[in-house]
Amino acid sequence: MVIIEKMTTQHLAEVITLSVVEEQKKFVGSIEDILANANAQIRPHVILEDDNIVGFFLIDTAYSKTYDFASQSHSIGLRSFFISKEHQGKGYAKQAILALPNYLSEAYPHHSNIFLTVNCQNPIAKDLYLKGGFEDTNTLYHGGAAGPQHIMIKAIESGIKAVNLKA
Repeated sequence: MVIIEKMTTQHLAEVITLSVVEEQKKFVGSIEDILANANAQIRPHVILEDDNIVGFFLIDTAYSKTYDFASQSHSIGLRSFFISKEHQGKGYAKQAILALPNYLSEAYPHHSNIFLTVNCQNPIAKDLYLKGGFEDTNTLYHGGAAGPQHIMIKAIESGIKAVNLKA
């Protein structure tokens, strides 16, 4: 079973070894590029299995200020989610996505929705998010470097319903 934690300096040596397969780099980028985006509003997190870091993601607490489609003030964004190439295919991504709402409700209790965008050329990732309870808003974001992206949303806390953005 995976565990999600905020990244600390003790994780750094292991985090910088994470990478994705070549075909996924256009969607995720390199770990160096991802870490360069981390700041007080964009916070890095690790996905652990048996005390080994198997994956990584960013939580963007200013997402609703950056992206008009996430304009609800209680929304955050999931960015740069990936499982490192040597750990892919073992179910860790699905476990992490399913664990995410409970983790976020504790780590970010003042937020009610999480948004993400997933590239239209990445159906495997979109399917993962759908199976993890994210809803496709049926709207595309056209600001991505690798082409249009599906906008997806999920309620963080049980009992709080995700805002319906479907047209």
